[in-house]
Amino acid sequence: MGTESKVIKPPIETMMSGRKFRPSIRFRNKMWLQGIIIVVVIWLTMIVGIVGLVGAIASPLERQAFMDIFWIPLNLWYWGIALVILIPGMIYYHIYINSIEYSVLGETGEASPEIYVQKGILNKTRKHVPFRTITNISSRAGIFDRWFGIGSVEIETAGHSGQTMSGPEEKLEGITFYEELRDFVLMELRKFTTPYVTGTEVVLPVDETAPRMEGTLEDEILLVLREIRDLLRNQRN
Repeated sequence: MGTESKVIKPPIETMMSGRKFRPSIRFRNKMWLQGIIIVVVIWLTMIVGIVGLVGAIASPLERQAFMDIFWIPLNLWYWGIALVILIPGMIYYHIYINSIEYSVLGETGEASPEIYVQKGILNKTRKHVPFRTITNISSRAGIFDRWFGIGSVEIETAGHSGQTMSGPEEKLEGITFYEELRDFVLMELRKFTTPYVTGTEVVLPVDETAPRMEGTLEDEILLVLREIRDLLRNQRN
């Protein structure tokens, strides 16, 4: 009598349809501000360089002729090109940030076994980072992040740490409650048996009693080691 083979299909849709959250709108505003600052800094650098060069090699009459003839067209050309690049970039970041989704909770509100991240506009990337593979987690908030009241949570895994790539494997960006999210992930990581260290935290290993095998040499050695340990503790006290 033959047995039917069953195809086990993991509930991916259920896992992906947990309680999702997105980056704050402040993250988009931060990216817009950074883009505007970059354009302005490039413009100032160009102006200072050109004015300094003309002032060093040209006579007063030539400097005045340059200002009358080339100053306005030069600025118009620069800002025309800058706006052609800046405006589509701002639109792209608005759409891209709206496409980002994060999830650490399931539909029932309980913690998921993984962190789910979705990013991308044309090519959507969906990544599942199991908690059991995470080796390091940190929160980061730069100058602009603190200005807008947001931050990011950076996640590294065992497989990624062994590679030559720099930076975290996954980053949850633009979150207003990034410290609470970091603490939540740490709490989930501490549910595993292996002690977890964040880099600034000291976690002492649990003193577990080794199994004894009476009447063996290993048992006698273990008893002697325990007596030595107890003597050292008494002397320390």
